Amino acid sequence: MSLIPVSEALERILDGINVHGGEMVPLIDALERISANDIQARRTQPPFEASAMDGYAVCSSDFPDGADLPISLRLVGESAAGHPFGGKMGAGETVRIFTGAIVPEGANAILIQENADAQGAKILARELVAAGRYIRKRGLDFSKGDTLIERGTKLRPRHLSLAAAMNHAEVNVVARPRVGILATGDELVPPGQEPGPGQIISSNNIGLQGFVDRLGGTAIDLGIAADTEQSLAASIEAAQSANLDILVTIGGASVGDHDLVLGALESGGMELGFWKIAMRPGKPLMFGQMGSMRVLGLPGNPVSAMVCAEIFLRPLIHTMLGRSAERIEETAILEKDLPENDQRQDYLRARITGTKDGLDIVTAFTRQDSSMLGNLARADCLILRPPFCPATEAGDRVKILRLDDT
Repeated sequence: MSLIPVSEALERILDGINVHGGEMVPLIDALERISANDIQARRTQPPFEASAMDGYAVCSSDFPDGADLPISLRLVGESAAGHPFGGKMGAGETVRIFTGAIVPEGANAILIQENADAQGAKILARELVAAGRYIRKRGLDFSKGDTLIERGTKLRPRHLSLAAAMNHAEVNVVARPRVGILATGDELVPPGQEPGPGQIISSNNIGLQGFVDRLGGTAIDLGIAADTEQSLAASIEAAQSANLDILVTIGGASVGDHDLVLGALESGGMELGFWKIAMRPGKPLMFGQMGSMRVLGLPGNPVSAMVCAEIFLRPLIHTMLGRSAERIEETAILEKDLPENDQRQDYLRARITGTKDGLDIVTAFTRQDSSMLGNLARADCLILRPPFCPATEAGDRVKILRLDDT
């Protein structure tokens, strides 16, 4: 099977995906979830004319232009938040008022307390007050029926606060895609255990579970399958029983004698879409479908697995959530020369080291081995180099993909 371009691979992976349905969740559990529909206000805010300051509710007719100061007013009551003044103000009267309280009937302005002197039941106003001063009009923020949060919004803390103010105790959010993570290989042991001869710590599954959860999916750890047909078959059967939307396998999809994953998946009913792409790192990427479950076979090298997740798993999850699958490619300035590229699309781990002319300056790590997680952890972007890209000199502009954005 020949190598296919990254763009074609991504198109095949995303073809025919439907956005997940919604589910109602308590508002407090909706953080970072995606709104499944427009959210409308169930009330008007504020629901009444309210004071924006501590002071005294007054009527502007008691403050004619050119009047001598101070102006004497008679204190007739108090209006506090949750405890409104029950009467009606008349001419020459005032009501002590606090921020957020209902403006009494008969008042149309607020005299702030800094500009008033209290003398028992008499208040002396030391400024002229115009109608509407320091009053929040009913519906200033929003009115009942207003659409304030649109479908597809990623709900941040500010959105939850708004939804609560609109009187929503729960909201409809897009159901999380269920993503199974299956590591494979006799050489792998879980973190915290002592590796035997020739063994290493399994790290890809840990990173990918965090990656999935951060994007808004639900990661399901399927453990580590041994390099036997029996172990792989049992793990694949467990994946099929777990009601997954996506199965991600790690390793075992190359061409060695011990690379059994592709055969095990096909034996389990997977229809192979493609295998091997013109990409570095990540050439052995595999994609197929097993019923409604999509299968991504990632390379076993740690950097390859994580970069492939950035390029393919991210847009797959985003599409299921109804978000845009398109990644923003930013322009940056290269700090050091890069040689010409071959037929594979290259994703170089790099760091942003400064700015110039409003653009980031980026430096690719000298060593780009796909086993080096240390470099990947230090990277904050990937330099994107298309196939057959000519040699690039320091100062030239390149395209980058930022890491860690959601």
